[in-house]
Amino acid sequence: MSSTLVAQASAAIALFSTQTIAFAPSHTSLFSRHASPQQHQQQHEITPQSSSSTTSLNMESCGFGKLDIDENAPRSLPPFESWCAENGVQKMDGVELYSEDGMDYQAVTTVDIPAGSTVMYIPAELCLHSSSLEQELCAMSPTVQQAADQLTKIGSGNSIPDFYIFLKLLIEYEKEDQSFYFPYLDSFPRLYFNAASMTDFCYECLPPLVFSLSRMERVKLENFQQVLQKVDLVSAFNKQNMPLLKWAFNAVYTRAYADKEGQGSDITLTPMADMFNHGTDTEVEVYFDEGGNGMAYTTVDVPANSPLRISYGCPTNPSFLFARYGFMDDTSPATFCKMMDIPKTPENVDMGMDFSKMLFYHDTGDISQEVMDVVLYAKVLANIKYSPEVGDVKQQFYDAHMQGDEATKAAIHEAYRFETISAIKRHVDTFMEQLIALEGKSEGKSFEEHPRLPVILHHNQFVKETFSKVKQNLDGAVAEMGGPANGGGDQWGGDEWNGGEWPAEEYNQEYAYME
Repeated sequence: MSSTLVAQASAAIALFSTQTIAFAPSHTSLFSRHASPQQHQQQHEITPQSSSSTTSLNMESCGFGKLDIDENAPRSLPPFESWCAENGVQKMDGVELYSEDGMDYQAVTTVDIPAGSTVMYIPAELCLHSSSLEQELCAMSPTVQQAADQLTKIGSGNSIPDFYIFLKLLIEYEKEDQSFYFPYLDSFPRLYFNAASMTDFCYECLPPLVFSLSRMERVKLENFQQVLQKVDLVSAFNKQNMPLLKWAFNAVYTRAYADKEGQGSDITLTPMADMFNHGTDTEVEVYFDEGGNGMAYTTVDVPANSPLRISYGCPTNPSFLFARYGFMDDTSPATFCKMMDIPKTPENVDMGMDFSKMLFYHDTGDISQEVMDVVLYAKVLANIKYSPEVGDVKQQFYDAHMQGDEATKAAIHEAYRFETISAIKRHVDTFMEQLIALEGKSEGKSFEEHPRLPVILHHNQFVKETFSKVKQNLDGAVAEMGGPANGGGDQWGGDEWNGGEWPAEEYNQEYAYME
């Protein structure tokens, strides 16, 4: 037993001897990119198993045979839990893995846990860090670096850390039961509902934003397959084995942890710590110490019989969560307004152009201030002709926003209230028509033939419910203005409109939602 492992084992035991907020990190905190297709809000008792420590990694072969990655193959969790315990993974007593159906698992607690408690420890030797794998794999063959260079050339340089883990999984898969990581790989999901797993028909049923996000995921997979052909560490057969490539790709992009600072950083597959589900309200964060050991700690007081969840991403961007992870988060309070035809200029970003800010709220149909600001600035005022009497209203609005002059902002908003509301209404009406058309595509389709279709329809229904409430509010606002409009005409140059029909050329305007 090495002195390093002795020190780490001792450190792990010390971690679980006390519960203190001192374990909350001041840096290197990470977010997770993993998920099961569904979330469970269970309240069942689970018999806890005591954690056990180990002094060295158990490198013996597993003797389980070839890994079955068929979508209907079961996940094997008991051998995985034993493997973790034998190789130094520590869990607080009462922290367990729970499943309602034997397919989707999540970490839960059967005991009360105070905030700041370390609930899990994973030794660095067990973690698959992309930075370490880069050295390991490049030392095995120069073709690995050639593949990484090719990713950079085709514009996917930020995906190189993910590619190293992807390649490592393929190499370990080919070792079959001789792989040290076999029990870990055998615990992975086989059936995914995310973009990389969708059929062409699935894509036909997606609204524009999630379609765009899904295509980005699919392109990443295609790029990985392309550069993999350069690598001589994987058999020629498996380089073309798309079910295998999708399985490895999904394992990386739905289970690995990445630095909060952004893409291109070190990412890590962390056995046992990748079993936390997503939640809008979270209980746990995962971080790594300077030695690369993974730890999970509670950020709030957690009552017994509760899930332990982390955040996979912005809770107000359920379309991203769906495209990347393959589940619909029903707890999302809002969704992006789906306006895809506004250019991303520095000024528009200053006004609030961001997926996490331009929101329609699901329960109330409320519209975020950022939507109102960006639509007024980028759509309405951009089309206002300059007038010497009024001046450059767009610039005045921008300056007022940047200077915190709420009075001037409010006055300009009021002057162009109709134009702003009508622009949002046109978008909402057009998008609702698209959703109805997408519903028609799925009619009569077999869920057995298209197992991801129910999740797609669930996502679309969530968006439709949100937009329906927004539309109801917009229709009410129009009615309050005396018909299609009843505003403007003041010092800021808003239009005077005393009723009548919607201008056909504006109402029927086609919006280019795709970037």
